[in-house]
Formats: sequence, structure tokens, C-alpha cells
Amino acid sequence: MDTGTHVVMGFALGGLATLDPVVAETTATSQSVLIAAIIGSQIPDIDTILKLKNNAVYIRNHRGATHSIPAVLLWPLVILACLYPFYPEANLFHLWIWTFLAVFLHVFVDIFNAYGTQAIRPISSKWVALGIINTFDPIIFGLHVIGLILWGIGFDPGYTFLVIYAILVCYYLLRVLTQRAVKSAVRRKIPDAEKIIISPTIRFFQWRLAVITKEHFYVARAYKNSIAIFDKYKRIKVPSLPMIEEAKKDKNLAAFLSFSPVYRWEIKEYEEHYEVKFIDLRYRSNGHYPFVAIVQLDSEHNIVSSYTGWIFSEEALRKKLEIIPD
Repeated sequence: MDTGTHVVMGFALGGLATLDPVVAETTATSQSVLIAAIIGSQIPDIDTILKLKNNAVYIRNHRGATHSIPAVLLWPLVILACLYPFYPEANLFHLWIWTFLAVFLHVFVDIFNAYGTQAIRPISSKWVALGIINTFDPIIFGLHVIGLILWGIGFDPGYTFLVIYAILVCYYLLRVLTQRAVKSAVRRKIPDAEKIIISPTIRFFQWRLAVITKEHFYVARAYKNSIAIFDKYKRIKVPSLPMIEEAKKDKNLAAFLSFSPVYRWEIKEYEEHYEVKFIDLRYRSNGHYPFVAIVQLDSEHNIVSSYTGWIFSEEALRKKLEIIPD
């Protein structure tokens, strides 16, 4: 989920914790639990700082180790070690319980996005991405804001968020059923579909689709149970050409290939250099595919420039590469 949603979820969990009689009985415990819930709901995303280094490192690591099983167990201990000295009268066990729930909830809700997490590391490095909830969901965020407003005007925070979370459980179940209906509609439209990759959008009834068959890639959009196919590409295996084999050694392209489950490729040959480009098919927007990896090589197949990330114009891409013009 987005940062704003994780923040309001932290406050909500702090409010929900007031239903715990041990938390409610002392000011030290209730205050420390609220602070810990807010921090715990944010701390797995500390790896966002990797974006300051470069996109390749960020793509390879964001929602990776910091969202893994060991991290979910260790983050609450780190928070307690920092927070408990300021609240020595707090109940340590119940403080740990609610801190753990905050961290766990952060990772759990991220699994429902199309981006996903490596939540089952070290058992497997596979990305778990259910594609059910958009990174920012206005209904989820809005219900939390309503709960915080009700808390602010005097409603009991525990029961308020208990009701809101009961509603959200029903909402998640509804999204699961809606996604299944979309998958069924895709199979009717494209009977030979081998894999269907669904990405939710901010609109409840709209979904982005990338469909893989034995022979083709389809890029489509679903609205309710209606499927509109925008692009169809021949599924061509990436060849073992010298420039491609060399390009795969580049950190930007390697990061892209470690993350993207469905893409097409292009090779362009110019007078003095080659361009190897890989295009993720999941994020079509206004006829454009913004998530790409591109490697420029000289005539001897030496890598001279590369980039991976979100690009919305050719001009912006050239500025990122900076070395070799068209």
C-alpha cells in the first residue's frame, strides 16, 4: 500500500488496541502501543531509501528482505528496544504483541497489491503479488480517515475501528470475488490463456491485464466483466545473441528481469551502437508502456549506458541515458 494508507492504518491499530484491557489500564502502555503501531506500520518500507542510490538496487530490493519472515519477527524487537526505555512502566508483552501486529499487517496488505512482496523469504524468493487491491485504494484509505475523524470527535476508537475492520474484511472478500469474475471473463475471451496477470486500478471495476498464451502476449483492460484487448504481440523467445547476452550482465536489465513476469524485447542497430530494450507489459497507460529497461552497447558489444525504471516519453529516456543519442 501507499505510505499514507500505512500511516492511517498505524493510527487505526493503535485505536483498536484500546480494546485490550492491559493496554487500556495504563497511560504508559497505551501511549507506547500507539507510537509503536505507527512506527511498525511504516518500518518495512525503510528500504525506500534505496531509491536514492539507483533504480536497479531499488527494484531488486524494495519489499524484499525488509518484508521477509525474519524481518517481520525482528522489526518489533528493534522498535521495542528503541521505545521501551522511554516507557519502562509499559507492559512489555502487550507492547510487543501490538507492534508485531502492526508490522505483520503492513506486509500482509502489501501482498494484495500487483507489486507484491517477497514475504516468504527465506523459504522462497518468489514475489507474492495477488493483484487484488490497488497500491492506493480510496475506499480503504477513506474508511480509515472516517474512523480517525470519529475518534477525534469522541467515539470509542476500539469499537470504531473494530467495525471498520469488519467492513474491510468484507471489502477484501468482495475484491477477491470480483477478480475471480474478471479471470473467468478473460478465459472466455482468450480460451488458450496460460497465465493471467491482473493489476487493479484506482477504479473499482477497472483492471489492467497481461495475458500469456503459447503463441502470444495480450494486453487488455477489464471493466466489470467486459474485456477490451488493446495490443497483441507474438511471443518470441529472447535470442542468444552476443549483444543480448552482454546486456543481461548489466545491473539495470538484470534488476528488470528479476522483477518483471511478462515483457517483450527489441533490438535496434545504429551505425555505431546497439540498443537492447525490454518492455514490461503490465502497465500500459494511454497507449504507452512506461516501465522499461534499456541497454546501449557499442559496436564491440561493450555496455556504455543503461537505465531501468518508469519513463513516459522518449525525450526523458534519452536524458536518462545521456551518453549515446539516436
